[in-house]
Amino acid sequence: MSPTTRTSPQRSSGPSATAGPAQSVPVVLGAWSGHVSEVLTGAAALGETIVDIGRPLYVLGPHGAASSEVQRAVACRGEARFGSDVRIHEGDRAIVGHAAPLRLDNLGDPEFRIAHGLKLAGVAGAMANGIASVEVVEAMSHAGMLGIFGAAGLPLRTVEAAIDRLTSSLGGAPFGFNLIHSPNEPDTEHGVVDLYLRHGVRLVEASAYMRLTLPLIRYRVSGIYRDTDGRVVTPNRVIAKASRVEVATRFFSPPPEAFLQELVASGDITEAQARLAREIPVAHDLTAEADSGGHTDNRPALGLLPTMIALRDRMQREYGYPEPLRVGAGGGIATPHAAAAAFAMGAAYIVLGSVNQACVEAGTSQAVRDMLAASEQADIAMAPAADMFEMGVKVQVLKRGTMFAMRAARLYELYRAYDSIDDIPADEREKLEQTVFRASFDEVLEDVRTYFLERDPAQWDRAQVDPKHRMALAFRWYLSQTSIWANRGEPSRTLDYQIWCGPAMGAFNAWVQDSFLAEVQNRSVVTVSLNLLYGAAVLGRIQTLRSQGVVLSPEQQQVLPRTLSQLEMHLP
Repeated sequence: MSPTTRTSPQRSSGPSATAGPAQSVPVVLGAWSGHVSEVLTGAAALGETIVDIGRPLYVLGPHGAASSEVQRAVACRGEARFGSDVRIHEGDRAIVGHAAPLRLDNLGDPEFRIAHGLKLAGVAGAMANGIASVEVVEAMSHAGMLGIFGAAGLPLRTVEAAIDRLTSSLGGAPFGFNLIHSPNEPDTEHGVVDLYLRHGVRLVEASAYMRLTLPLIRYRVSGIYRDTDGRVVTPNRVIAKASRVEVATRFFSPPPEAFLQELVASGDITEAQARLAREIPVAHDLTAEADSGGHTDNRPALGLLPTMIALRDRMQREYGYPEPLRVGAGGGIATPHAAAAAFAMGAAYIVLGSVNQACVEAGTSQAVRDMLAASEQADIAMAPAADMFEMGVKVQVLKRGTMFAMRAARLYELYRAYDSIDDIPADEREKLEQTVFRASFDEVLEDVRTYFLERDPAQWDRAQVDPKHRMALAFRWYLSQTSIWANRGEPSRTLDYQIWCGPAMGAFNAWVQDSFLAEVQNRSVVTVSLNLLYGAAVLGRIQTLRSQGVVLSPEQQQVLPRTLSQLEMHLP
């Protein structure tokens, strides 16, 4: 299939003077020769061949060098000759468009895949409370991609059980665990790092960090050494998530000297190891986190990703790391167009979040999956975060079918307005107990006491002497329970479900509405990831042809597959 505009076999530096404002003449790129059976014609030929991403595609012009008639044809076989000095002989066809094979394993940065032992540059990001479940991690790993277990918010014994299972089921295959910034529970962060180091977890996704912490640096530099070739080796890797340049700068810099000296003083590392740590970044890989579900700054990806890539280049020049820094993209990626845009802008990898929560492997309830599958792009809101409630930090959640966002916002208003539970007007307290908590404040605080005596006793000790902190813990009880109720599918608490979700979920639903993925039971993390990567590859080939002046007509675009249930032919 030739381009829909008129073409000439002669080389041209621009549009034809007679082509009109809606037409252009593509430049002749070379010559094609082959058997007539290898030439495909017809209105659908271009659309049908461009989706076969493992084969080259030649858009052919007319026969011979002198003919001006446009012949509609494409070929995926035959002999192609390119170059400014190529002559088009009698019987040859002018090549006016060429798209090279673009396999899924060509997307992203090969150095990222090599560093983490992956086939494909797709990552299932961590979703707290085990929503990014062991099943999610196993499925992604078996498919040659990376899954991060959502350890945040879980008891250490549950995280330890997940480590044991994944170590056993995956062996040496790649997987990671979440390490979330816990400014209100620093002992928890220390405990998680102790657990990871003890069990040999070699990769963490560091999320929600506003500043670096000692446990994070301890994890990163533990076991650092110089090998026989003189290279600094760090057994533990960090993939950071950040939406602010100042935070990303800290991750791309060597560990802070004060932390290194503190680790030397505690005996966690030696002076020699501290010297080695000055030669490495805290994270070689950083995900530019745009408008995502959960913790987010609602940054637009089109502005954020180039900014982080520019920072990467600046930091690489400054420090000259032997292993180059890399930037991936996360937040808002839920369609092939979004994935293609991320790769086109230079993303080393893409991270999926919200869409994975609606997949069958996610550690949540069927009720939540159904709610997510019915959502549209505007069905989201910002609400106070349980883990950083007192700081006013917010998370992005689903608002359709739930009153969580409104109720959580009211709790934060009360926290700002009063210094203790007793200061809250009696009618307001009664409304909270009956409508929101469905329990008395005394019952809530008893649950809080039991929880923190096991997880972080210092929090309960502080609550005994600080009434405002005691009120905060009671409010955080509700915020924490709402995600648990959602994960369990508690039917009596549907209006309180806290479901982390970005607008990408609605974009995904719109994309798949006429395909097999419209049915929730067909959504698996691997199928979703492969379809997005495959779609990105097809769009990459379309853009290549478009840059050469070859444009698909509306009729040709109709044959493009929106989603595929079988993708084995496209896998590396």
